[in-house]
Amino acid sequence: MASVVDQTPTTAENTSNLLSPKKDPAIPTVDYSSIRAKTSLVSPTSEQYDLLQCKLKERIENGRGETIFEVGVGEDGGESGLSPDEYDAAVATLQSLASTLDADCVLLRNKKGEEGITGQYLVRKRVIEQDFLEIRVAVVGNVDAGKSTLLGVLTHGELDNGRGHARQKLFRHKHEMESGRTSSVGNDILGFDSLGNVVNKPEHGSLDWVKICERSSKVITFIDLAGHERYLKTTVFGMTGHAPDFGMLMVGANAGIIGMTKEHLGLALALSVPVFVVVTKIDMCPPNVLQDTLRLLTRVLKSPGCRKVPIMVKTKDEVIISATNFVSERLCPIFQVSNVNGENLDLLKMFLNLLTTRMTCQDSEPAEFQIDDTYSVPGVGTVVSGTTLKGVIRLNDTLMLGPDPVGQFIPIAVKSIHRKRMAVRQVSASQTASFALKKIKRSQIRKGMVMVSPALNPSACWEFEGEILVLHHPTTISSRYQAMVHCGSIRQTASILSMSEECLRTGDKAVVHFRFIKHPEYLKPGQRLVFREGRTKAVGNVLRVFPSVGSKLSTSVPLKQHKMLSSHQQGSIEHEVEGSAADKRENTPQRTGQGCTKRGRGRRGGRGRSGQGGGKPLAEQNQPARTVLTPTKIPSN
Repeated sequence: MASVVDQTPTTAENTSNLLSPKKDPAIPTVDYSSIRAKTSLVSPTSEQYDLLQCKLKERIENGRGETIFEVGVGEDGGESGLSPDEYDAAVATLQSLASTLDADCVLLRNKKGEEGITGQYLVRKRVIEQDFLEIRVAVVGNVDAGKSTLLGVLTHGELDNGRGHARQKLFRHKHEMESGRTSSVGNDILGFDSLGNVVNKPEHGSLDWVKICERSSKVITFIDLAGHERYLKTTVFGMTGHAPDFGMLMVGANAGIIGMTKEHLGLALALSVPVFVVVTKIDMCPPNVLQDTLRLLTRVLKSPGCRKVPIMVKTKDEVIISATNFVSERLCPIFQVSNVNGENLDLLKMFLNLLTTRMTCQDSEPAEFQIDDTYSVPGVGTVVSGTTLKGVIRLNDTLMLGPDPVGQFIPIAVKSIHRKRMAVRQVSASQTASFALKKIKRSQIRKGMVMVSPALNPSACWEFEGEILVLHHPTTISSRYQAMVHCGSIRQTASILSMSEECLRTGDKAVVHFRFIKHPEYLKPGQRLVFREGRTKAVGNVLRVFPSVGSKLSTSVPLKQHKMLSSHQQGSIEHEVEGSAADKRENTPQRTGQGCTKRGRGRRGGRGRSGQGGGKPLAEQNQPARTVLTPTKIPSN
């Protein structure tokens, strides 16, 4: 399959222009000109100390609880390096500043040069009850690349036996254990304390998420996605609906870049998710095959579609350089690990410990929460899980849940909140959580719905306008073309009503007017979308939404009174009230031979019998009531 990495330079440039985020205007900040020199930490005055404290606090808040601070490096353009005495004094000042902010200061590396000593320190907030920094990493790659095995080794601390022992602890379904292949979206966590030590300690072969979170200042959430082409739909939903901060692309050293590897890499690039690569199985791979794999991988990453700068990470210094410059999205670190003998796993853990979140702080905005899964827990009721996009959601808050099949939002109360199976009182932007909801059935909630603050006055839309770039299409795309739209946790078929161009081919960009097929959705301008159908792939942004008329209607109004709704909306209402249409059709009676009727489930859901309405031949069911075409007796009413 073609993907972003197979683009021409022109198409790649269009992708970059289309998906590059718009920069916000500069926000006025505190004047730090007096502490830009490299010696500002050596013997600061009281005013400089307050400025340094304010600057460090600001950097920690921007990093959601951590930052990497350089000692002996000034911001005034002068030479770097301090004498040993000055360096010790600067480190003591930094440790004092960190302790006043309830944070720990850990040395990452120091370097002695001709001009003196420089160092880099990780400053991270100490463990605070019910609060920790969360980084989400999506694990992608071709089938049999070792994704689940690596996660089992990282999270459980036990090496693999070479036959899939480590991955058995991660699988959720019986068929996954039997085949060894992931078919659903899995979640696993790796916790680090304020000093950067791993806190995962399995008890009796299983992890206690609550204990890990209680001892962790930072938690890495791995989103284990499927590698087989059959489950591409699930993988795309995991990349869009779970809002990962980073992507970890797995490549088997013995197999190389095959199958869905390019497809998953292209998906991450289309969604502007920074990617780092992990080459596995280096213990069983001949050196010449490993070199061929790395050579091909480097060529793909440097191609016009990617334009990455690959770095082979083999030392701790390279880990620190990669982690501090990784958010720029141009750098692509490459790790070579073995899950059997544990080679280079310590470098990978150190890199994960230094990753910083990409999402900016948006706690002051109205709350927004997207739902990516629903549950029905005995004794608790309906539970929804998802990601907080903006704002803060607190216990007992009332939010607007929707849209329903007619596009309406209903008020709903949050009766409990859990993060990583640990009860909390609130969640902030960029954090994942589960909510127990009051007085609502699970059947009324679906993936793709949202919970938003009433202050937003939310409305659903049937139609929207988006600017898309066609990454690949075998022929041409024209009006009335239908494909699957992935936008956040939304996954629904949409039809093209009109386009700014007459037809679209691979590499073309246009403004397209879409219409959802089944039910209205909650969209906002600026959201990323993926347009997919078979070998067709397109990416883009939502430009404009058209609020649905049906979103103003009350759900208490009988269906017969909704005559002003379109046929699509009426079909959605009937679909919600009567149940799944697929279930109704699956056992429709059919004529199988002379005088024989195939028994099955009738139109009313009951098991049809000979001589009753549910068992009539299909031809007879479609005739008027007064017409009888077969000798079958119909009981009088």
